[in-house]
Amino acid sequence: MANFLAQFQTIKNTSDRLVIAVEDVSDLWPTIKTAFEERLPFKRALLNNKTGNPVFVETLPAEFILTTEARLRSRFPQEQLLFWFREPYATVVLVTCEDLDEFKTILKPRLKLIVQNDDREWFIVFVSKAHPSNDQTSKMAKKVYAKLEADFSSKKRERCCKYDMYCPEANFWEDLESKITECIRNTLDRRVQFYDDEIRKLSEQRLMPVWNFCNFFILKESLAFMFEMAHLHEDALREYDELELCYLETVNTGKKRDFGGVDQGDDQAALMNPGNKALTQIVLDDSFREFEFRQYLFACQAQLLFKLNRPVEAASRGYLFIISFSKSLAWHESVLPFSMREVWVITACLALNDATTSHYEDGLVAPDVEKEFYRLTGDLYSLARVKFMRLAYLVGYGSDIERSPVNSASLSLLPWPKAAVWPLLPPDASSDVLEKEKLILQTTPRAKHFGIQRKPLPLEPTVLLREANRRRASLSAGNMFEMFDGRPGTIDGSGLDASTRMSSPQKVRAGSMSRTNSSPGNFDSSVDRPMRLAEIYIASEHALKQTISNTELLKSLSSLEEFEQKYLELTKGAANNYHRSWWSRHGVVLDGEIAAVSFKRGNFDQAAKSYEKVCALYAGEGWQDLLAEVLPNLAECQKILNDEAGYLSSCVRLLSLDGRLFATKEREAFQSEVVRLAHSEMKDPVHVDVSSLITFSGNPGPPLELCDGDPGTLSVTVWSGFPNDITLDSISLTLMATFNADEGIKALKSSSAIVLHPGPNTITLDLPPQKPGSYVLGNLTGQVGQLRLRSHSFSKVGPADSDDFMSYEKPAKPILKVSKPRALVDLDAAFSSALLINENQWVGILIRPLNYSLKASVLHIDTGPGLEIQDSHVIEMESYADPSQNEDKHVQGDGAQKGSLNPEKKFEYLNLVDGKIEFPDWASDISSILWVPIRAISDELSRASSSVATRRQSIVDGMRTIALKLEFGISHNQIFERTLAVHFTDPFYVTTRVTDKCHDGALLLQVALHSEVKATLTIYDAWLDLQDGFVHTNGGTPSLSFFPLVISPSSKVGILFSICLDKENAEGAAQEKPESILNIKYGISGDRAVGAHQPVLDESSGAHSFQDLIFRSAITLQRPVLDPCLALGFLPLPSNGLRVGQLITMKWRVERLKDLDEIEASKHNGEVLYEVNANSESWMIAGRKIGHVSLSPEQGSRITISVLCMPLVAGYVRPPQLGLPDVDQTNISCKPAGPHLVCVLPPALSSSFCIPVNSSA
Repeated sequence: MANFLAQFQTIKNTSDRLVIAVEDVSDLWPTIKTAFEERLPFKRALLNNKTGNPVFVETLPAEFILTTEARLRSRFPQEQLLFWFREPYATVVLVTCEDLDEFKTILKPRLKLIVQNDDREWFIVFVSKAHPSNDQTSKMAKKVYAKLEADFSSKKRERCCKYDMYCPEANFWEDLESKITECIRNTLDRRVQFYDDEIRKLSEQRLMPVWNFCNFFILKESLAFMFEMAHLHEDALREYDELELCYLETVNTGKKRDFGGVDQGDDQAALMNPGNKALTQIVLDDSFREFEFRQYLFACQAQLLFKLNRPVEAASRGYLFIISFSKSLAWHESVLPFSMREVWVITACLALNDATTSHYEDGLVAPDVEKEFYRLTGDLYSLARVKFMRLAYLVGYGSDIERSPVNSASLSLLPWPKAAVWPLLPPDASSDVLEKEKLILQTTPRAKHFGIQRKPLPLEPTVLLREANRRRASLSAGNMFEMFDGRPGTIDGSGLDASTRMSSPQKVRAGSMSRTNSSPGNFDSSVDRPMRLAEIYIASEHALKQTISNTELLKSLSSLEEFEQKYLELTKGAANNYHRSWWSRHGVVLDGEIAAVSFKRGNFDQAAKSYEKVCALYAGEGWQDLLAEVLPNLAECQKILNDEAGYLSSCVRLLSLDGRLFATKEREAFQSEVVRLAHSEMKDPVHVDVSSLITFSGNPGPPLELCDGDPGTLSVTVWSGFPNDITLDSISLTLMATFNADEGIKALKSSSAIVLHPGPNTITLDLPPQKPGSYVLGNLTGQVGQLRLRSHSFSKVGPADSDDFMSYEKPAKPILKVSKPRALVDLDAAFSSALLINENQWVGILIRPLNYSLKASVLHIDTGPGLEIQDSHVIEMESYADPSQNEDKHVQGDGAQKGSLNPEKKFEYLNLVDGKIEFPDWASDISSILWVPIRAISDELSRASSSVATRRQSIVDGMRTIALKLEFGISHNQIFERTLAVHFTDPFYVTTRVTDKCHDGALLLQVALHSEVKATLTIYDAWLDLQDGFVHTNGGTPSLSFFPLVISPSSKVGILFSICLDKENAEGAAQEKPESILNIKYGISGDRAVGAHQPVLDESSGAHSFQDLIFRSAITLQRPVLDPCLALGFLPLPSNGLRVGQLITMKWRVERLKDLDEIEASKHNGEVLYEVNANSESWMIAGRKIGHVSLSPEQGSRITISVLCMPLVAGYVRPPQLGLPDVDQTNISCKPAGPHLVCVLPPALSSSFCIPVNSSA
């Protein structure tokens, strides 16, 4: 079967559509061929895949071929069986007949003979030539077709259809396609089963010696190709996958065979070209060469993937295949051309990228699939880039490759080509060697900015010089220095590309042998000497020219400029694709390689932009070692571009890196640049984050505690990472509230410059009043010239398990706690009862500090109306023992507290200046009492009341207010205000009554004196100055033997006076002295801590005895009412009662009881003034409240006053009262008297809001 391999490939290359045989019985095909072929390819054909599941094929390519053509006739039976996939999948029999007898005798037997082959899928197309206008011919055609259907169709399957040449039926073409598709489906199922059975038989014989992989391959690929022709690409792909697995198993378990890959042009990968080589060229006994055949299989798989519109999977499979096949090349590298592996990988990656990119369309796949595609494309470019750098290193461009971490990581792990024998130097290459040596000697590594000294990163796994000489066919054991190009520096790694160091100098036996043939020009020496580095480069370049057949790749290695161009192309391809994938960090890293080339070419702007991306990535990931490699390059670009702001920022970032990454001198150079640029004339300030360079924390211990509104001083420890002292023009620290995120950030600023020394520094900042809550440190900012430093990093101090250890793994430790608003001090009155009015009294103000210092506090005293402070008096202040804190307290019977003053009390005299009093220092933290002399002024004279009358005393009577304002705190920021209400009163409350009326007309007037103060009062004398109309009898004053009288608190005493009417002066009694005056000479003994006490002595007017106190009270004595002038009577109310909202008439009758004299009559003109008084909440007056009525001056005249009123509230209410303002109350007789209360009923119900019970009926 393997002999048919060439024929199989030819058939495969020429057959790409399914064949439909046409059996033209009646010579109809030339007539209807065009109409039939226009229906190709078939749309939405329903086929079965290998597992028997129905699959819709969008387009099914096919072609009609007559059975008489040579393509179907000239085939041997064995060929038909082997290449069954190219045989017809359906047979269309074209017939026509216009006579029924002809059909029976001629056409029918012939059709029977044609369709008797059961292996063919067939159906008959009856072509009617009858014209529609010829009814007889049409009828005969229908009869013949009906007979045809009856003979060849069955209930299970319709095998006939009719085609009218002049007027085809509408559903004919659908019927035709359906029958052809059915035939193809049935044929395909049978052939799949046939190939599957044959393949299974060969698979069972796989372990037998006679097994031939070529036979298995032809059957397997025939099945796959048949699926591919039927557009069942999934099944075809699955067959190629199984074929690849079977081949790999054969290669791994079978005998060793020729690998291949040694022909001209094999260095170019054929992953996208399955026809690169004919199968007959790669066949090897009963199998194929691995190098070509594996690429052929992948090319077939890739074509199917592209037809399935799956370029992402093609890229994924291709990348894995390249990695796997590269390992196979490594196994056979000794028999392959020099660097064949690297060259093949480069061409394979680029070819795969070109193919997948051309078949990929953006936006047609899911975002994650799209990112994966670009990631794979970037990987392919990156792999090609690494291999290309290895080739460039072999030809001497290693010194021009950036020794970056990514290049070092890639190339130092990539082994050298493992050729059996390292390429020899061409005999005519002496001039090239000398030129290459000059380039090597002229090559000097680029010095880094700031004079940074670092060991170059390696770009080779081992020293190329040693590796090349080791792989030579014969190596003389000569002078080791000659092997290393005669330069001892290469041994310890200081030479070019020396990444591997000699372990000890003793291993270098420099003088073990003398060498006489080490001249550079002695290439034809009979002794095989070690090759020098320049010779290795030239030999490798010459060998690569023999290996590489790709002119573009060969050109890219011809010169340094071409190498850089190709290097940039591959690096940009990888970076751009990584940026569009989810591996954007890889793209940023490769941007750094692009930046290195741009810097070398003088494109500093582009280099700086790329370096900024790389630095941002390394800084974000915390890769400080890598950042230390790239950041100096960025700084150098910025300095060249005169970007002072960027250069300054880069210098600060260099200082922020770990101090172990740079030497002390280098870090000092960074700082000097920072200071120089910060104080230069830059336009705009530069903001830099120095969180790793400057850290800060609060001092160890508990946080600072303040009260609401208090300022303070905050102490913070700042760690400086600068190598030398640095002066900050200003520094500020922000505090963040932990209780409310909306509170915002508050900054604390220093008032002067601060010098930070290397290491810890303690700074203090003024703390303004803060809102209540807990605060943690936020950010620290500082300014150095035009440089703005910002740090948000907490310092780690103390053991890891202590509270002083700051880290991001646990909440930040509070540095400040401001308590919620609370009472810091309390001001209250230091007495409990009333004081004497119109006398100088000590007013005690009790000051209680509540866990807060009152040092240097100032109290403002503002007296209200009716109060005055005696400026001539000093103010006393004494300490006070708080009873709430003293368990050993004793209470007196009158409520005074014994021992209220501390036995070790403090006492001090103070002065009142502009209404302010400054507290002494001893009163800052203890309770104290401030005694202020105050006098309440009242011009009203006390009046006595009748003993039978109820005393009505308002709470505001005698009340005075003192406004206190206490300023305290560190800067008097705390203010406490309170208004004290002080009650002042007279010492006595006087009531009078007539106890007895003697026969001689004398009256006994009893005057009762009630004590109004909580103090002992002593009466020394008392006398009564009577008003006109009254006189004393028998002297009328109490005897002095009764005095002194002592009145205890809350007690009373009575004094009798004997008086009588003065009939002689009765006419003018009410004119000169209308009131009697009671005079009491008394003294007082009381405690100022309780209430009223002995008045304060006025030092300006001289000392006065406490017996000089005089109390006066007015007593009104009324003459008996014997002959009233007017009688005022209240007329009865209506009998039906009063209701709310109902108008009623209130009536009063006024009657004159005696005649008026001419003087009184002329004064009032015969009119009486009346006034109606009523509570506005209870009554509405509809008439006039005030008016005059005419009343005759003659005795017995009367008049009725009527007022219209309306009650407003229900219940017992006081009725309106009628008064006569111009008439003395003593001249009015109220008969009958008006009622005190009247009953007012609620308003009557309104019937408009009532619903009768029987209304629903």
